[in-house]
Amino acid sequence: MHQDRLTRVRAAMVGAGIDVCLLSVGPDLPWLIGYEAMPLERLTMLVVPVDGEPTLVVPKLEVPRVVHRSEVFALRGWGESEDPVAIVSELVGSARHAAIGNRTWSQFLVGLQTQLPAVAFSNASEVIGPLRSVKDPHELAVLRAAGAAVDRIAAELQSGEIALIGRTEAEVSAELSRRILAEGHHRVNFAIVAAGENAASPHHEPGNRVIGPNEVVLCDFGGTMHSEGGAGYCSDITRCVVTGDPSQEMLEVYGVLLDAQRAAVAAGSVGTTCEAVDAAARGPITDAGYGEWFMHRTGHGIGVEEHEDPYIVVGNSHQLEVGNVYSVEPGIYLPGRFGFRLEDIVATAATGPDPLNSADHALVSVDA
Repeated sequence: MHQDRLTRVRAAMVGAGIDVCLLSVGPDLPWLIGYEAMPLERLTMLVVPVDGEPTLVVPKLEVPRVVHRSEVFALRGWGESEDPVAIVSELVGSARHAAIGNRTWSQFLVGLQTQLPAVAFSNASEVIGPLRSVKDPHELAVLRAAGAAVDRIAAELQSGEIALIGRTEAEVSAELSRRILAEGHHRVNFAIVAAGENAASPHHEPGNRVIGPNEVVLCDFGGTMHSEGGAGYCSDITRCVVTGDPSQEMLEVYGVLLDAQRAAVAAGSVGTTCEAVDAAARGPITDAGYGEWFMHRTGHGIGVEEHEDPYIVVGNSHQLEVGNVYSVEPGIYLPGRFGFRLEDIVATAATGPDPLNSADHALVSVDA
């Protein structure tokens, strides 16, 4: 797995005229070699020359965390009295064009630029992003397992097993988080719970608002599930319930949203552009007069990161290919009143769109 990815990265480096890749904190490192750097003030960096052995430069106190795949990379631990930027600079050698990880702390980039004044730097995402956006069968299997796990939690929400009325948004968020971990994820990435008027804020922070009867409760949650090989893969799902009887307006708005989400999922075939999928979601919402209340993109890619390529948004002419995995999550948000979002993760398969979530898409009434 890791050797194959390294081979593909090097081929992409050749095509882009890159002499060396420098990968620090962020998702590229675990994807490539299965090691996730801690976001410390101490430098961790994988140096990948286009035609030489990769070397992982890591603080000595972090060396015990490394699963050293000696057939993939060499390991260079550095002590507290050493200069890790100088070590990396030496490994860069005579390279003239370096692609550096997008999440690299600026202090290290500035240090490298100072020590390597002849080197031109660009973003490693231009090399690795397109590779990571196409999932292999192993990655798809982990994403499918993560999706099934949050499906089960969504079903528990819809069945009334998760109490809502009389609890704060923060309390329900904490319960969702516990269930995410219990379902096999090793990390909770987010657990949005937004009740009533708060559901009109797409990225609402759960707080002390107490959930009452006959209210919309929007729940958007996901985490990261470990996989063989070191890198974890993400889940992400959104479902809405009503704590009692939905109003006629709620039913009408949600019906528009459901039509939009179904249309966008169905549109995601091989060769379809990302912006066409976005348009498929946006059309029914705009036609129903709610266009101004759908203010975000339709979706984002998902994998090692919660948000990555490809982005399902106007202006993105990328044509979907087998292995692309992305969210479809249109929303309608009526300020001061309520909001809805409906989200599934969808894989692009040769046979058509392959949703990785199957929890009930209806606006479920719960007495909980």
